[in-house]
Amino acid sequence: MLLDTASLYFRAFFGVPDTMKAADGTPTNAVRGLLDFIARLVENHRPTQLVACWDDNWRPSWRVALIPSYKAQRVEYVATGGEQVEDVPDRLEVQVPYIRACLDSLGIAIAGAPDHEADDVIGTLSHRATTPVDVVTGDRDLFQLIDDTRGVRVIYTAAKGVGRAEVYDEKALLAKYQVPAGRYADFATLRGDASDGLPGVKGIGEKTAASLVTAYGGLAEIRAAAADPATPMSPSVKRKILDAADYLDVAPKVVAVATDAPVSAFDPDLPTEVADPQRWLDLVELLELGGSAQRVMAALNLGPKTTG
Repeated sequence: MLLDTASLYFRAFFGVPDTMKAADGTPTNAVRGLLDFIARLVENHRPTQLVACWDDNWRPSWRVALIPSYKAQRVEYVATGGEQVEDVPDRLEVQVPYIRACLDSLGIAIAGAPDHEADDVIGTLSHRATTPVDVVTGDRDLFQLIDDTRGVRVIYTAAKGVGRAEVYDEKALLAKYQVPAGRYADFATLRGDASDGLPGVKGIGEKTAASLVTAYGGLAEIRAAAADPATPMSPSVKRKILDAADYLDVAPKVVAVATDAPVSAFDPDLPTEVADPQRWLDLVELLELGGSAQRVMAALNLGPKTTG
């Protein structure tokens, strides 16, 4: 089970009441929510391995070099030095180090890669895997990894949350978008994604993108068809495809999830004991994690080591 960790802790932050806080006033809703999510996912799906995939770089330079607008709307400029950082709510930002500390002290594997997003870590680990893989995310981009032959599914949390997450295999994806998993990246490139600063082909929406993929195949075939006067593609769609040549030259590399990110070796197996018991207990006490700590430990079969 590969977790798109930031996707989950953002969901926890916005979904769990912000009244949850420690005695010193530190907000804890994202920490507690993520631990509860992990507990439920482990209980519902019983993975033998679990990896919290991390954004070592949420906006990789090589993607920005190709499409400067990539995630540009999420950039916050630090006043001193003009450094670019992700625009994260202050009450969430303070919790992220605690989230990582909790996962690390429990013994849940954390994996990242220099100048790569968690999506790329997930893509790389799913590509390397020799066993079935469940990808847990609220990001549609990861639908491109679905592969029935290799047993790669997506547990999609954006629509109904973690408790009622939708499980996507190739059949479910085809029913939802009318495109096969192997062509989802082509479809997504045409459609674009405003939340990621990807403009798509102007005037090509989801339905037209799906119909083009169905009729012609991948982007190379679609572009060739648009350039061929004999192709029965509407003149307006042809013009839109041809006018978007500069975007279509670079967008596929930006949209594609990397499968060769430099992820260092680690042990993905579920912990059989708390990796750092004292640090974990200190965090539980400091953040007053109470029932959330108990639930995640019970789900991981680490025992009810806390009270409260």
